[in-house]
Amino acid sequence: MKDETRDFRGKIAPLPQVRSYEPVPYDAAGLVDPFRPAKMLAEQKQGGGGGVQPDLNRPKEPLESYPLESIKYVGSLTKNRQTHGIVMVDSALHQVRAGSYMGQNFGIITKISETEMSLRELVQDPAGDWVERTSTLLLQAKEGK
Repeated sequence: MKDETRDFRGKIAPLPQVRSYEPVPYDAAGLVDPFRPAKMLAEQKQGGGGGVQPDLNRPKEPLESYPLESIKYVGSLTKNRQTHGIVMVDSALHQVRAGSYMGQNFGIITKISETEMSLRELVQDPAGDWVERTSTLLLQAKEGK
């Protein structure tokens, strides 16, 4: 048995060549530290927080619990010279009008036409101030066409 296994030798591949490490200089002296809480508080105080703010005391409407991306504008109708929009959420239809609230960003419907519905939303910027943003829901084409 010793004579037969004498020529068996394991072969180990040579180790790969190790490249030398070259450090990259990083100068963060002029950059803003994103993890410093005092910096965030200073920016919030500078903004003042003035301007428009949402009414947090009013009762929420049912469509405010859904994100705007999940709401589909499917049609409009006119009653007593006032245009109403028909929106679909979770396969249920809802009737809305200008002045109704919709979406999770305090969106209020400003205009309803036959092809689109415009909303004014209030979102917070990084400084904590409330900023108005305009969003539009386009009329959804019927599925299958």
